[in-house]
Amino acid sequence: MTVKLGVIGTGMIGTDHTRRIQEVLTGAEVVALYDYLPENAAKLQAAHAPGAKIHETGEALIAADEVDAVLVCSTGSTHESYVLGAIEAGKPVFCEKPLATTAEGAKRIVDAESAAGRRLVQVGFMRRFDQGYNMLKATMESDLGTPLMIHACHRNAAVPEHYVTPMAIHDTFIHEIDTFRWLLDDDFVSAQVIFPRKTRHAHDKVADPQIVLLETSKGVRIDCEIFVNCRYGYDIQCQVVGEEGVADLPEPMAVATRREARLSQPILTDWKSRFMAAFDAELQDFADRVPSGHVGGPSAWDGYVAAISSDACVTAQETGAIVDIAVPDRPALYD
Repeated sequence: MTVKLGVIGTGMIGTDHTRRIQEVLTGAEVVALYDYLPENAAKLQAAHAPGAKIHETGEALIAADEVDAVLVCSTGSTHESYVLGAIEAGKPVFCEKPLATTAEGAKRIVDAESAAGRRLVQVGFMRRFDQGYNMLKATMESDLGTPLMIHACHRNAAVPEHYVTPMAIHDTFIHEIDTFRWLLDDDFVSAQVIFPRKTRHAHDKVADPQIVLLETSKGVRIDCEIFVNCRYGYDIQCQVVGEEGVADLPEPMAVATRREARLSQPILTDWKSRFMAAFDAELQDFADRVPSGHVGGPSAWDGYVAAISSDACVTAQETGAIVDIAVPDRPALYD
């Protein structure tokens, strides 16, 4: 069976996912496109999906008989309405992060999915499909004993002028929020954000770097450096300290060279290259599950808890206080 997918939002990530489905993955094809700028959808159609129909609205795409499942890759403010529409139509939906722009919006999605009685939503937290993170999780579960601490960092070479301080949480650290919960099978109970000396490479609207301090319900302490103007490349680090040992996230595979009296190894410069294989794996997983009528991977509940946690981190940014994080009881659907 070939799964027929509709893509809402044909910007950078929507284009990349369409290319991935059409040229890399198996068992799926893009048959429908929508973008609020029709010329963008037409450009994507010509480049990667010549057989896809361009719809006048996202709602029309969701309702189309030929669409088995939906990918929501549009602007974050539109995610909630499109995901709710897919749930109402009974169609599996893959939603890029954020699931919604507020925790209240994400909760509405959780409630709608719970009422539907089956998991239809997968959120685009692709690190759960990264080989290195899966190796780290397996090591944690077999060799490290009880986890005690995590030391991590998320570094970007540079960010544009529109990137402001809260985006360090909502756009950047949001991936660590989900990854730490998944690695530890634990939720956060408090957050604090502290600001070291500011780099001269950061513009006036962003405080950079930042350090986020988290505590989990089981007492694990986490510190994560967010440095989005580090200059030298895109660098993701994660070290888990357990009772029996320490484990580090593997470095991306790269060729080391000895040349001109130097031993060197290249460092990646963007997230698309770093997590390319993980993007492939998450969408293949989604497509493979669509015929069953259920999805796996990061759930709407994970998206909701990430929103609660990120909101607390932004409050901690703004106040300098240690902010409590209260996660509600998880609905039975997500147990």
